[in-house]
Amino acid sequence: MPTPKEIFETQIAGRIQEDVAKAKSINAVYKFVVGGDNGGTWIVNCKDSPGVTAGDAPADLTVNVAGSDLSDIIEGKLNPQMAFMSGKIKIQGNMALAMKLGEVLKTG
Repeated sequence: MPTPKEIFETQIAGRIQEDVAKAKSINAVYKFVVGGDNGGTWIVNCKDSPGVTAGDAPADLTVNVAGSDLSDIIEGKLNPQMAFMSGKIKIQGNMALAMKLGEVLKTG
C-alpha cells in the first residue's frame, strides 16, 4: 500500500507532469489534509504552475481524508463518491471543484 507521500509526490505529481495542459484545464488548487500514519498536508496545484508540494497553502478546495482511505481510493478499492457520502472524505470550499477531484486522483 503506497504512503500518502508516495501518492502525492510520485503518482499524482507524475500524472500532472505528463499532461500539464490537462492539469491546467482543471483550474483549481486542492489542499489535501491526510490523517493517520504517514499523514500530512499536500497542495495539488492544477492552475497556474501545476505540481504537488508538501505543506500548507491557500486552496480553492480542502479535502480531509484518512491515509488508509486515500490509499483505497487510489488503488480503486473505494469509490470517491461513496467515501464522500459515508463521511470518509470531508470537503470544504467550492463543491463544483469536488466534481473534478476524480481527474486529480485518477490512477492508471
